[in-house]
Parts: sequence; C-alpha cells; structure tokens
Amino acid sequence: MAQQYRITLLPGDGIGPEIMAVAVDVLKVLEKKFDLQFEFQEALIGGAAIEATGEPLPAATLDICRNSDAVLLAAIGGYKWDSLPSHLRPEAGLLGLRAGLELFANLRPAKIIPQLIDASTLKREIVEGVDIMVVRELTGGIYFGKPKGIFDTETGEKRGVNTMAYTESEIDRIGRVAFETARKRQGKLCSVDKANVLEVSQLWRDRMTKLAAQYPDVELTHLYVDNAAMQLVRAPKQFDTIVTGNLFGDILSDAAAMLTGSIGMLPSASLGASGLGVFEPVHGSAPDIAGLDKANPLAQVLSTAMMLRYGLNQAAAADYLEKGVLQVLANGARTGDIMSSGMQLLGCRAMGEALIQVLEK
Repeated sequence: MAQQYRITLLPGDGIGPEIMAVAVDVLKVLEKKFDLQFEFQEALIGGAAIEATGEPLPAATLDICRNSDAVLLAAIGGYKWDSLPSHLRPEAGLLGLRAGLELFANLRPAKIIPQLIDASTLKREIVEGVDIMVVRELTGGIYFGKPKGIFDTETGEKRGVNTMAYTESEIDRIGRVAFETARKRQGKLCSVDKANVLEVSQLWRDRMTKLAAQYPDVELTHLYVDNAAMQLVRAPKQFDTIVTGNLFGDILSDAAAMLTGSIGMLPSASLGASGLGVFEPVHGSAPDIAGLDKANPLAQVLSTAMMLRYGLNQAAAADYLEKGVLQVLANGARTGDIMSSGMQLLGCRAMGEALIQVLEK
C-alpha cells in the first residue's frame, strides 16, 4: 500500500508559482517510482496573501500548514510591497511562519556541483570539493528579541532598537541539532559567534563548549563571525558543519551559497521539534523575471529532495531526485543563471521537462 503524505504548497510571489509547478510535477513522477501518494493543499503567504487578505500570513495558512506532513515553500516578496510597514511586508509572513510552526533550526547546504564548478567566482582550486552545512538558529536572536522598534527620544530624534538575546535552552536546542548533523557528516563542527564583544555570544560559546562533552566523536572549534566570513572565501574546504545564531547565520549562509556560483541552485530545510518542516530554495522571488519562463527551478527541486529526506524520511526517493538533477546538468541543460558556453539554454518549464525525462527512465 502506498505511503500517504499531505503536503502544503506555498507558491508565494514572483517566480514562486513557476518553480513550484515543476516541483509538483517531479513529485508526481516519484509517486509512481516509490509507491508514494501525495495529497497537495495550497495556501497563501507573502505578497499574494497581502493582495488577497491584507496580511502576509493569514491564520488559515498557518492552520493548513499545521495540518500537513511537510510544507513546500517557493518564494516571497517583491518591489511593490517594499513601502509597507515592516509588520505588513511579505517577509513578516515568513518570520511568522517560522515562529508559528516553531521552526528553530535552518539547514543550508552549500555543496559544489561538479558540473557547475566554473560558475563560481572563486578559483577552482579554492572551491573544488566544498561541502558545507550551515545550521542556523531561526526563531531567536536579534530578529525576535524584545524590545524592538523605532522610538522617539527626549531630544526629539528617533532611535532604532533591536535586541539580540538567547536563553540557555535555545542555544542547547540548536546546538544538539548541529552536533547530530556534524556526526552524520565529517564529524567537524565550527561554532560561530562574537564572544569577544557580545555577552549573548559569550553565553553561546559556553553552552556549545558544554554540549561538546556529550559528543566526543565531533570535533568542536570556535570562530568569531568576522573571521568566519573571511575564512569562507579564503579556504572554505576547512568547514564541514557550521552552527551559529540567527543574524550571523543569515549572512554566512548566503556567503557560503555564493561559493557554488549560483544561489539559484541551493535548497534549505527549516525544522521544528514536532517534526514538521518547511522546505524552500534560498533565492528570492526574482520579480524582474516572473512570468517570463526564465527561472531556475532546480533549487526548488532540491528543496523537494530535502523535504523527502528530512521531512518524510524517504531517503531513497531523495537520493534518486538529487541524482536526477546531476544527470540533467551532465546532459548539458542550463537555465540562464548557470549558462555556460556549449550548453543548452532552457526556460523554467523546459528544464522541468528535461528533469522529468531523466527521472522517468
């Protein structure tokens, strides 16, 4: 009997609906290959939700997500909503989704795909073999700390305030995810902080050091965030697994992404204690090419593979899908963001069709 799963689809904005359509088509192929059955339910988030309901994360969307086995998100945001107050912008919907589903751990792989190594702006000898997993704390730190806001002062000028704060339990929770992740990889974990000037980072480093005693098979090192940023572009192969807080993780994971040459190829997973996860590409909504059939759907497809692996425990299907992506690239198929001489330029739909042909063989 087929294993059944309920998947919530959040196409969002910009190129989101285009790349989500490819992911759904791929999942329909995998249903037949691996005796799976997917029930899809779609909901609004981001700018699309603002246009329909006036808010970036309707309560109905959160309820639908909670009533599913996994959530597949495409992209949110766009220029037309940039002038809205911060709590009404599309990005507020994403933050609300993470908080509402208690998604505290973000896994961002940055792995060199051999067929695309020359797309990196760094020298081949620097990036060849890079395989990094950034584990970012997602529901604490400066993005959620209180107080926050823009306040009037006694002198009549305005003062902007954001608070970076972590409790011991929040640090320990993300630390355990990072140590377990490193244990399944190369057994090396680098904790990134700013403990030389920030008290919150001093607590972070203390807790990571204490946790390390429970994982004697994992080598723990520490780096200040400025040095970590420098080392990522100087010698990225020294890293295996990186764990850090929300703000530092946001920045470093994007820096690591560009080692691979295109942010359009990179997936992510956001996991919570309940087991429910949200899986999404790390790129944005690219409103400038929305509707033009120019988007690269492969990051969405690889996010779908992460959903299969980390959200649904279907490792064989995930492996098959990831190998399919490598094969379609080996066949010379390229979208505009990863195009190189001698390759075949395809649009979003055609790239999806080429991948499906590989998967169906």
